[in-house]
Amino acid sequence: MEFMQLLANFSVISIILFVVGIGLLIAEMYQPGFGIFGIFGLISLIACIFVTAQTIMQGLMLTGIFFVIILILLTIFILFVSKKLPKRLVLHEEETVEQGFSGTEDMKYLMGKQGIVETLCRPAGSVDFNGVKLDVVSNGEYIEKGTLVEVIEIEGNRIVVKPKIIKEDF
Repeated sequence: MEFMQLLANFSVISIILFVVGIGLLIAEMYQPGFGIFGIFGLISLIACIFVTAQTIMQGLMLTGIFFVIILILLTIFILFVSKKLPKRLVLHEEETVEQGFSGTEDMKYLMGKQGIVETLCRPAGSVDFNGVKLDVVSNGEYIEKGTLVEVIEIEGNRIVVKPKIIKEDF
């Protein structure tokens, strides 16, 4: 008899809200974005709780219990599952020149080299180093096209240049 009363509390609207909420949360897991699916999924599940509850106080209590259960599951996930998860998600192989990857070569040989600015650096631009055109950045300053520049810093593939000041004899 109690089971039949429990089923009587569930309306078609609450079942639809529950299914839509779970569906939106699953969609958020497989199509992560700005959290829109997840937010609307939680709103749908909370609406399901309030539609099913007999009083507002009961709805608030059930919502509180719902969030406590979510926090417990999240804690279990962080403590046990997440330690194994990154090992499967991280690429352990190196991308080397020998394997055909071109963006991994060491650019340190350019330190101190001089080149001519091909495009206006504001602060990013292109510089010709003896026939080799490379993308470079300045330290926030604008450098006109045709200016002689010198490489002052290299971080991975980021090449930082500054204008080369030529001292003239008077």
